[in-house]
Amino acid sequence: MTFDAQRLSRIDTHFQRYVDDGRLPGWQIHLEQHGEVVHSSHYGLADIDSGRPVAEDTLWRIYSMTKPIISVAAMQLWEQGLFELTDPISRFIPSFADVQVWAGGSNTKAFLVPPTEPIRMWHLLTHTSGLTYGFMQVHPVDAMYRDAGFEFDFPAGITLEEVCDRFAALPLRFQPGSAWGYGHSTDVLGRVLEVLTGRSLEDVVREQVLDPLGMSDTNWYVEGDDLERLASLYVSPAGSLLRYPPLEHKSLHRTAPDGGGGMVSTAADYARFTRMLLGRGALDGVRLLGPRTVDLMTRNHLPGGKDLGDLNSGGFAETIFEGIGFGLGFGVMMDPSPSKAAASVGDFFWGGLASTAFWVDLSTGVTASFYTQLMPSSTYPIRAQLRQLISAALLD
Repeated sequence: MTFDAQRLSRIDTHFQRYVDDGRLPGWQIHLEQHGEVVHSSHYGLADIDSGRPVAEDTLWRIYSMTKPIISVAAMQLWEQGLFELTDPISRFIPSFADVQVWAGGSNTKAFLVPPTEPIRMWHLLTHTSGLTYGFMQVHPVDAMYRDAGFEFDFPAGITLEEVCDRFAALPLRFQPGSAWGYGHSTDVLGRVLEVLTGRSLEDVVREQVLDPLGMSDTNWYVEGDDLERLASLYVSPAGSLLRYPPLEHKSLHRTAPDGGGGMVSTAADYARFTRMLLGRGALDGVRLLGPRTVDLMTRNHLPGGKDLGDLNSGGFAETIFEGIGFGLGFGVMMDPSPSKAAASVGDFFWGGLASTAFWVDLSTGVTASFYTQLMPSSTYPIRAQLRQLISAALLD
């Protein structure tokens, strides 16, 4: 398969309009096939106030694109026999032995029941644990998270161990394994990695994933001269771009490492990660995972083989639901027809809160990623349109 150069040029033409009419501050796109760069471009501003343009090495807050990185680190430990996917997480975080499940009432007066089964490791990897996010604002348990200080970020001055103990004291939104709900599952998974290794999550991820792949620009914090490379964060109320300082500090101050959404990266760095996934666990002679492990991770693990449309518990997610399954850290395309997506069966993907996204298509050898800094990612149909444009340029 090859790409048509003229059709590829439509990508930039289309997304330049997003900047020119004020919908996005700027963006960066990276497209590869079989590990070779097919299209790489950037346009617009990384910071509107100063007029600083997007550059090749712009740093982007990737938010939930952190989750696949943590999931890869976890499955490396699984390959070493340090845990089973069916292990209860209370084996590693004892406070979860006493977790309760919401069964009715309000956030101030809730009726709770015991879990019918414990949260297991595969529940964390598939977001079927019952953990939620405070920013969802669609369920009484979401409000309980906000009341406890968990909306977009962790409270200052506490460790990841303390964060997870506080999560364990809050009720689950649903019985583990009974539904799919986006939440702090990968943050708790990060704490399990600390327990399993006796090292901080930062050190585990750096030693097991980032350093072996040469991802030197990917981290939880931005300091020193790198601050001039960090893109500013925006929201778009009433269609106008406004800087959003309340969440910008997340990448500037050291707090407990957020395995579910705390990292920053560059297009070049994350391309090395997606290239490793395309290589079924290997890149440039370095193997992070066995091929069968990547196959396992990118297979639908939702109960009964169902899709997110069947099991979604409500609220925000970084994907459409119909025809989409979920693996061990990735959304998985089961059937493009229900959502009318320009995608291949079996491709896997995820995105971030500030409208970043990536996918890997083993059948065509294509990896693609998009970067900007606009919250929330549901503001515009950027991901669907990028898939359309790339699919239309791919020739059989």
